[in-house]
Amino acid sequence: MNKVVISGTGLFTPPNAVGNEQLVAAFNQYVRAFNAENQAAISDGSVAALAESSAEFIVKASGIQQRYLMDATGVLDPERMTPFLPERSNDVLSIQAEMAVAAAREALANAGKCAADIDMVIVACSNMQRAYPAMAVEVQQALGISGYGYDMNVACSSATFGIQAAVNAIACGSARAVLMVNPEICSAHLNFRDRDSHFIFGDAATAMVLENADLATSAQRFEILGCKLATVFSNNIRNNAGFLNRCDESGIGALDKLFVQQGRKVFKEVCPMVGEHIVSHLASLSVAPDAVRRFWLHQANLAMNQLISRRVLGREATPDEAPVILDRYANTSSAGSVIAFHLYSADMAAGEIGVLSSFGAGYSVGSVVLRKM
Repeated sequence: MNKVVISGTGLFTPPNAVGNEQLVAAFNQYVRAFNAENQAAISDGSVAALAESSAEFIVKASGIQQRYLMDATGVLDPERMTPFLPERSNDVLSIQAEMAVAAAREALANAGKCAADIDMVIVACSNMQRAYPAMAVEVQQALGISGYGYDMNVACSSATFGIQAAVNAIACGSARAVLMVNPEICSAHLNFRDRDSHFIFGDAATAMVLENADLATSAQRFEILGCKLATVFSNNIRNNAGFLNRCDESGIGALDKLFVQQGRKVFKEVCPMVGEHIVSHLASLSVAPDAVRRFWLHQANLAMNQLISRRVLGREATPDEAPVILDRYANTSSAGSVIAFHLYSADMAAGEIGVLSSFGAGYSVGSVVLRKM
């Protein structure tokens, strides 16, 4: 079986940085308008008054201070509070493919590879803008890559599951190199009128080149020592948007067609699941947790990452051991752990070990153990 390395990564950051204060100003203006319009119903108890949000509340609840959005104007309009992303002609590159291509070009350059070197493209993300044709095939065409491509969705764990798929293809020889991309427009499925979640997500795209270790030439290479995946069904994180919605008109426009979660249950159930998963994975590779130089964790919630790190290490992780990008990127679903890896891996020395891990709806959890070459 061929050894597999990560030889290059790329990151596309949207142009609109939106701080908590801006988001809160729009949200609170909407709340005041709603409460004023429904004053009589609120007074007689038939409608619940909405509570305002605050920047302090957001930081305390999540650790997020800002996020990048593909469109800020629509989100910050209290009468709309949804990104404005015009539909494109079928003859024009789709918006998610455009994001993926931008990240992919950087990953290819960092890996020292060109389109002719890639045999397979995987688009692994939570948010798919259409059912078909696969965005991976569109990205493949845009970059001039031969071979084949497909889309896959395991929510926030899509990147680690995509890495496993790439490793399998390279290890068995069906691909020399794989381009795995994670274009996320999380803002499009977020309910910006829900106080408990209006601040959670941002947009971004990441890309990763994985290849046969014998063919890799880049300066930054990480050997994949092992991948471990797990899923357990749960309704606590859900998005029911889909093509069947039109078959029952009563559900059209319902809140469950956007992101919904039972946050406290998710926190209570996912953190121990992820901690035990990582510890078990390391043990199977005879790697002690304290021998891990860095953890690139899914960037969903700061308190979750801190608790998971404690469960793995038996103590608080330092910012160097478990770097945070959540504060400025927010939750970017499948892209989050790859952003952390992209921004905080170059300083590692040869032989040092790291763990890239993601977790989310499903429940799903994935971990990838890496060694710097």
